[in-house]
Amino acid sequence: MKSGTLEKKVHASSRPVGFTLAIITLANFSLHAVIDISSADALRIGKRIWQNECGGTVSGLTSWNVGENFASLGIGHFIWYPKGQGGPFDESFPKLVRFVSAHGAKLPQFLLAGHDTFCPWNSRAEFQQAIDSPKMKQLRQFLVDTIDLQAQFLVTRLQEALPKMLAETADRQNVQRQFDRVAATAQGCYALVDYVNFKGEGTLATERYHGEGWGLLQVLENMHGAQSALDEFAASAKTVLRRRVANSPPERGEARWLSGWLARVDGYAK
Repeated sequence: MKSGTLEKKVHASSRPVGFTLAIITLANFSLHAVIDISSADALRIGKRIWQNECGGTVSGLTSWNVGENFASLGIGHFIWYPKGQGGPFDESFPKLVRFVSAHGAKLPQFLLAGHDTFCPWNSRAEFQQAIDSPKMKQLRQFLVDTIDLQAQFLVTRLQEALPKMLAETADRQNVQRQFDRVAATAQGCYALVDYVNFKGEGTLATERYHGEGWGLLQVLENMHGAQSALDEFAASAKTVLRRRVANSPPERGEARWLSGWLARVDGYAK
């Protein structure tokens, strides 16, 4: 099936994706519902992230970037390592597969339990050679059919990120405050969801260069209420991303991505 045909199939499913984003309070770690995200809002956020990561195209749902040792799949370009490969970045595609399966999505045969651990293509060259293979077409169709659930997975990831960040930081009160400030704005939920998908929670020791992270935690720690919430969030994210590039191994050539990263962050304050 051609990509254009698949494009027409992308729509909001009847599966419910609305939920309440829970916020941890510092006093007793009890959960309080403070942000309600409707099915339509979750899907809208997911489609914006799909546009950011894939240009909103079906072909972009199955990618393997030059210079990387993993496939980038779905609207959030979820990472999937081949067997024997690994890296400092959190592998999110197997988690997505388990999530959408638990919510009733039908998996392709090669993604069924026991077969979803490793990416079946071992290199970018192998992946590109198989781009029109039956297995790859099955994968793209699966990703098209689960756009709504991928959107829910993205927002659920943000929900799960907050307690991780509060457990990791020495500045819990400020991190909580800045999270709440951003989340309370009209664009804030999108900004938080996009950044945590884009650059992670910032809690993994492996996601550091010279001991300095670049995830959502670091962005929030770098905020102090000096500007409006979204303006400060965008400015802090730019500082963290520039620091990441400055600290990155030269062989990764991360400077080539910086202008795109900064442009993406600019969209948070608009």
